[in-house]
Amino acid sequence: MGRDESGTVARLREHRQQRLEPVLTRHGGRLVKLTGDGALVEFPSAVDALGAAIEFQQAMAEVNRDQPEDTAIVFRAGLHLGDLIVDGDDLYGDGVNVAARLEAEASAGGIVVSRAIREAVEGRLKAKLHALGELTLKNIERPIRAFRVEWDATDWQAAVALPPEPIGQAAIVAPALALPDKPSIAVLPFQNMSGDPEQEYFADGMVEDIITALSRFKSLFVIARNSSFTYKGRAIDIKQVGRELGVRYVLEGSVRKAANKIRITGQLIDGESGAHLWADRFDGSLEDIFELQDQVTTSVVGAIAPKITQAEMERARRKSAGNLDAYDCFLRGIAQGDIMTREAQENALEFHRHAIELDKDFPTPHGMIARIYSFRVQQGWSVDKEWEQAEIRRLANRVAEIGHDDAEALCWAGHSIAVVCRELESGAVLIDRALAINPNLAVGWQTRGWVSVLLGEHQMALNQIARAQRLNPMDPESYLSDGGMGAANLGLRKYDEAVKWLGKALARQPNWMIPKRQLVVANAHAGNIEEARRLLQELRIADPLLRLSNFRSYTLWRKPADIEMMLEGLRLAGLPD
Repeated sequence: MGRDESGTVARLREHRQQRLEPVLTRHGGRLVKLTGDGALVEFPSAVDALGAAIEFQQAMAEVNRDQPEDTAIVFRAGLHLGDLIVDGDDLYGDGVNVAARLEAEASAGGIVVSRAIREAVEGRLKAKLHALGELTLKNIERPIRAFRVEWDATDWQAAVALPPEPIGQAAIVAPALALPDKPSIAVLPFQNMSGDPEQEYFADGMVEDIITALSRFKSLFVIARNSSFTYKGRAIDIKQVGRELGVRYVLEGSVRKAANKIRITGQLIDGESGAHLWADRFDGSLEDIFELQDQVTTSVVGAIAPKITQAEMERARRKSAGNLDAYDCFLRGIAQGDIMTREAQENALEFHRHAIELDKDFPTPHGMIARIYSFRVQQGWSVDKEWEQAEIRRLANRVAEIGHDDAEALCWAGHSIAVVCRELESGAVLIDRALAINPNLAVGWQTRGWVSVLLGEHQMALNQIARAQRLNPMDPESYLSDGGMGAANLGLRKYDEAVKWLGKALARQPNWMIPKRQLVVANAHAGNIEEARRLLQELRIADPLLRLSNFRSYTLWRKPADIEMMLEGLRLAGLPD
């Protein structure tokens, strides 16, 4: 300042306008006041505060890299989380004093934070916090436990604000990033429509939870929070976001508070066309705000993952057969697998096998092939049972080898081990591993519920399948959950309820033999003998070999009492010995 007062002031102003203020905009920070060569800033959350501090310091490091030492301007930052006294537009209180004293303890270009900040941000940002011990700070009566922040520049360079274009210079549009070879999504910061800073913190935390939950789906490519949150506070074009982040799908939303109520909305958008694929809203009380946050996260993740899969399947169908990669083959296999005819199931097998030929380390098609074998067994279409059992075990071992963190592959491998190899407990263990990796996997809870039915744990099955339905309320394969609910109610001897659920499943998939057999039993026990006989006639046309004497070879139910109940229902309906 003594050598070049006007030049130093000009550079300070430039750093504030071109580096500090854009960072504050992205992270919702409020510049309370300038203090000579410093600033007091308030943030809605500790995560935003530390993220902004790192971005700003990284931006300054980039600017200063080629500057002479005697002209480079270097800042220190101190952060604390605590109560504040608001006086008009100004802030006072012990929290402000602690932050100011921590700033003085930071090295040039560094950041020092209090323990309160550390506890709030731990595990939520790409940064390391090194303990400095308890510091005695000027005019602060108690010792403050402090931490020095360390970060890797490569994790934060993408967020560094660029200087504005010179007037009259043509804008340079960055080339669009290539799309990954699997569905890709960015979750943007939810807009706070209420103006309440508390809701800003809540909304940001919810978005982080959604990003974390989506990241557990190995079939998805999910943009990290640090990149998504660079759009915070900005007017955006969804297509531009898709190009800049290299994603096909974008999730955005908003939070609005009125009195003691809060409303959250979310919508999933195709980043290429701008078309809306899904939208929903969630209402709740501020008293249960964290429970509401969990509910929104679970519902959003459960809804959008299948929606993305549906959209990707439509995209794969539009591709020519000679232009398919492994993932497109996998998607076509799923589409064929939803058709319950022998021909479609064979087509599905071929698509999944071709996907593996193109990418031998792609675990999910291995699990889907296992699923097809298990379905063929249930339908009575098994070609060579011993060979299929050996193949199921080989596929399950391959999934364990290459897909130990692929929840869907583990789920179907477990289901097939249970259904084809009749190793129910081993299958349950694999599905439980899948749910430990991804507790939001609706199909995991659905298949786990079916295995619980077979084990005779019918109330547990009801709870598990109900959770699958809650996670995926718009499931295009809802007949699987409906059939599971019917089977569980049949096991509980709630025959009228079983008739309702099994009827729903068959209305969607009339060729599915398992619920048709169970619907005969449920109607017979419910006293609907004529309907049971009519359904039995249809069943015997599709499977003329079915008899009371060989029924045990059809069923996988474990408990003798359950098997006797079904035999009695078939006997009442008129199935011969």
